[in-house]
Amino acid sequence: MASLELARTVVGIIGNIIALFLFLSPVPTFITIWKKRSVEQFSPIPYLATLVNCLVWVLYGLPLVHPGSLLVITINGAGILIELTYIILFFVFSDRKKRVKVVIVLLIELVFITLLTLLVMLIFHTHTKRSMVVGTICILFNIGMYASPLAVMKLVIKTKSVEYMPLSLSVASFANGVAWTIYACLPFDPYILIPNGLGTLFGLAQLILYASFYKSTKLQIEEREAKGQVILSEVVTNGKVLEERQH
Repeated sequence: MASLELARTVVGIIGNIIALFLFLSPVPTFITIWKKRSVEQFSPIPYLATLVNCLVWVLYGLPLVHPGSLLVITINGAGILIELTYIILFFVFSDRKKRVKVVIVLLIELVFITLLTLLVMLIFHTHTKRSMVVGTICILFNIGMYASPLAVMKLVIKTKSVEYMPLSLSVASFANGVAWTIYACLPFDPYILIPNGLGTLFGLAQLILYASFYKSTKLQIEEREAKGQVILSEVVTNGKVLEERQH
């Protein structure tokens, strides 16, 4: 029993580290926003969606809902802080219209999590029932988070290029799904297992796509670079001819 608990803790810590990497993956985007002092065409929706996902998982991990889930609280608590930082930066460098939208969505999320907490605590009086209600909502939210790369996967299949699907993120998504799937089996927790089992499959699908289209991507990039060099040489040549004619 002690060895099982130790294994669960170790896997949970590994899951925390991998998930933290995923939470920090948008940092380059926000460095760009900071430098340009503008959010340009970037959308706040992914960060707002991740925030509410983390809020629900923190609720699930509370001792009053699902005891023994400290590592679920730690990573999702960190996720809340990170996503709030992103949202604040987005708010600062947005125009008035986008700011209003961000505030409205934030208020809706806060009202939602407050009502959910009150309903769960006041209506359900056992850990099993509270875990079932909050866990089911967590499954729905987490599936949405893991399914979000489907649009990118569709683009990869259509263009036969993995240029816009970074390998590091695909590997991290797969590893994160594997870590939390194992964690959910020590002991069995269906509410963590179902979304992360699906997340593992989505991550594996991304890696298979990457392996399938890696060579064609390299060829496309090489062709583009070759065309660029040809166009550049033509510009230089035409420029010289024009210069000679003027003289």
